[in-house]
Amino acid sequence: MREFRTGEKAPASGVRKNVSPQRTFSRGNKPVPAGAARQENPLPSPGRVGAVCVLQRVLQEGEYAAMALNHYFASNPMPAVEKRFCANLAYTVLDQLIRIDYVLARYLHEPEALQVTARLILRCGVCQFLFMDRVPEAAAVNECVKLARYFHLEEMTSLVNAVLRSAARELKSFPWPGEEDGVRRLSVMTSTPVWLVEKLIAEYGAERAEKICAFRGEHAMVIRPNLTRMNAEAFEKMLAGKVWQTEKAPYVNAWTVRGISNAAQDRDYLEGNFSIEGVSSMLCAEAMQPKPGMQLLDCCAAPGGKTAYLAEMMHGTGRILAWDIHEHRVTLIQAMMKRLHLDNIRPAVRDATVWREELRGSFDGVLIDAPCSGLGVIEHKPDIKLRMTQQQVDELTKVQQKLLEVCSGYVRPGGALVYSTCSILPEENENRVRRFLSEHPEFTAEPIALPQSAQALAEGKCGLQILSHEWQGIDGFYIARMVRKKG
Repeated sequence: MREFRTGEKAPASGVRKNVSPQRTFSRGNKPVPAGAARQENPLPSPGRVGAVCVLQRVLQEGEYAAMALNHYFASNPMPAVEKRFCANLAYTVLDQLIRIDYVLARYLHEPEALQVTARLILRCGVCQFLFMDRVPEAAAVNECVKLARYFHLEEMTSLVNAVLRSAARELKSFPWPGEEDGVRRLSVMTSTPVWLVEKLIAEYGAERAEKICAFRGEHAMVIRPNLTRMNAEAFEKMLAGKVWQTEKAPYVNAWTVRGISNAAQDRDYLEGNFSIEGVSSMLCAEAMQPKPGMQLLDCCAAPGGKTAYLAEMMHGTGRILAWDIHEHRVTLIQAMMKRLHLDNIRPAVRDATVWREELRGSFDGVLIDAPCSGLGVIEHKPDIKLRMTQQQVDELTKVQQKLLEVCSGYVRPGGALVYSTCSILPEENENRVRRFLSEHPEFTAEPIALPQSAQALAEGKCGLQILSHEWQGIDGFYIARMVRKKG
């Protein structure tokens, strides 16, 4: 095995260290089929160019992956096949970054010192070897060399070529961490940060932690009808007129959908006949057990999916105050209201950690979908695990506790307090609720109604902890329902 010294291949002084995505977005390369290398075309495929640009915006500039992809596609039209390849490559690199970097560390001296864009190109190459079987290794190498030239890194082409050819040749017998180094091996093989692996083992045990880290399920889109406009029968009739593949999920108002590329542009979506919402999010709203005429508060409401579902289950009656601390996110709630034709929601820019005496005991129910680590949804937001740290989790738990302390005061006797996160860490979830209940004996925990198939997963627990690998791939979530005692 040869180790390539990054310093020896550094770009000359006239070569930019970081190529701005804004500069590269408007380049006019002709499309080629994703995964194919055309020797007669000196330009790389648009999907690969896009993946490098998106990864640079995520890993170097801190932009969220979904936003980076949307921004790139908005200014760089390309065939649908290239869009899919671009998104798949970018997301797979983010999801498997730790494992990819482990491979590159075998061939590079001081990988961190390597020119930023060149390192991204190498990551894309190794990603294709490991996780994209339909891409021939030779094509992946050639395309990565083209990428180096495209990004004005001519002096890096020999290094890119040599490193990737060496990696491709040796991957079948690659020396991965051994069984004796359990934490390190699990971290590398599942591309999970070491601190998170150690925490999950401590909380769930080694066997369950490995299943949590290793799970990569299919995330089909889930939609539900606008309950103020149609019932299940009418919704099924509407779906029958689509070319989509749909299936009723084992939850009250959830249908899984396949064969659709952009549901948000569908006419029925734009007219407000249905919403896109995950099952876990729907279960949060259902835990409130809303009834017509109720007065509810959704403390951290944006972008408004749970708020809308609550409003619909109340048949457009009563009132829901929908707060968010950011004005631009409140506009998302307002847009959602307009699309769904919902009039019983009152959006407002509010900091829910600030007590409002005039609202003491005013609500039949308060929903706290608290800011959290997001570690329950990393399967389709893999950049989260690359950003999150234990220190950030500690800061979030302080906010979560403050929200419980403040907003519980708005619940009237007999009313419900629902607390939820999209996290799988007990310190953000069950531990948080247990502490709250110990300090507030006026509240008591209640079970959450679930389908028969899921009831065993919730038995004997304080609240409901959803783990994707145990719940047929739905998002990892935590939901607790508490009720203020009467009298």
